[in-house]
Amino acid sequence: MTISVFDLFSVGIGPSSSHTVGPMRAAGTFVDDLDTLGLLGDVAGVRVDLYGSLAATGAGHGTMSAILLGLEGYRPETIATVEMETRLDEVRVSRRIRLDGVVDIPLAEDEMVLHPLTVLDFHPNGMTLTATGVHGRELHAQTYFSIGGGFVVTGAEPEVSVGAGSNSLSFGSARELLDLSEHYGLSISEIMLEHERTLRPEPEVRARLLHIRDVMIECQQRGIGRDGYLPGSLRVRRRARGWYERLNVEDPGRDPAFAEDWVNLVALAVNEENASGGRIVTAPTNGAAGIIPAVLHYALHYTPAGKADPDGTSVRFLLAAGAIGSLYKERASISGAEVGCQGEVGSAASMAAAGLAEILGGTPEQVENSAEIAMEHSLGLTCDPIGGLVQIPCIERNAISAGKAINAARMALRGDGTHRVSLDQVIETMRATGADMSSKYKETSTGGLAVNVSVNLVEC
Repeated sequence: MTISVFDLFSVGIGPSSSHTVGPMRAAGTFVDDLDTLGLLGDVAGVRVDLYGSLAATGAGHGTMSAILLGLEGYRPETIATVEMETRLDEVRVSRRIRLDGVVDIPLAEDEMVLHPLTVLDFHPNGMTLTATGVHGRELHAQTYFSIGGGFVVTGAEPEVSVGAGSNSLSFGSARELLDLSEHYGLSISEIMLEHERTLRPEPEVRARLLHIRDVMIECQQRGIGRDGYLPGSLRVRRRARGWYERLNVEDPGRDPAFAEDWVNLVALAVNEENASGGRIVTAPTNGAAGIIPAVLHYALHYTPAGKADPDGTSVRFLLAAGAIGSLYKERASISGAEVGCQGEVGSAASMAAAGLAEILGGTPEQVENSAEIAMEHSLGLTCDPIGGLVQIPCIERNAISAGKAINAARMALRGDGTHRVSLDQVIETMRATGADMSSKYKETSTGGLAVNVSVNLVEC
């Protein structure tokens, strides 16, 4: 089944798609269900139980505050940063929320029950919401799993996304994608466009992709415009604004010799904005949100196609990247809590490499090769955020991996598309590596840098 590009690239808030965006969506769904069942007016309280990785690093990832906002009816796609901060300040003082914006009940972040050592069978990111009436009588309960990229499911069978589907041009493997390309004489981005056209008109597809591009650019501009420290106990200083000011002086004419510096800057700016809870695009997750915007920046400013047709280049880039992202989402995982950071940063680097290879004129085989190279050299990447915050090593890791994606695309274009290791094989290897990886390296902050650096207090 092919996943829509608009499920892989969605507008949300930081700092985490699985720990912030997903729980907010789950809480919103829970309230919608209460309303549908006619129970909303009977609710006197809500109990929140968080399990596994959500409990272990939830405080540093904004999980608890996201759930409060979701229960109030806010959605990650539309909530404004200022509105979010103002409302959370009010809730923290009153220790009460307005369920669906209308039913006043008591609930505070520190009242949520954490089970960091209990991992539910289906996925490490589990949460159970229970609505109670007067005298504590249970009205409705539901367990949700936030499986990465903002996707939320409720049980052993994943819910089918409205953007997923099968048609004559859908694909479930890289081999099928290449076969379709050869059969129809289409590029990777054209195959993905044909899939999207089965879901919505082509003008809408292009307009929405350009909106995604614009939100990415707005995010980097906000990141560049802010200085000071990121929130949390680590006291990580923002670097993007200082880098931007120096680069503007050193490279006023955009000399290609400075291309890598600008790519690093974009990745840093986006991920600093994500770490502060700002408005970003999941690409395909929040923790990896800086890679695709950074490589897209390279495509737009340092390639002939990007300079000649910025809008067309943006659309083709995101479609090709989305085609590869669909494979990771369906055949493995994009969740750091499930397979480590290889599933987030590795997948994003692979997607970005594919997008750039297509813009550079690569054949479908070269595009597939570039995606394979980027992931092959991301295998085994662990998720070990210090202090449970999406800051160290996450921000620099995005910049490093953006450079890796560009290098992978250029390496692939030096060949003819023939290579020994296929993308399907490397995706399967990533999945199996994630299954074998110790849980302490899967977004729990109990291994790696998170315990070997002195500022290692998990905020939970």
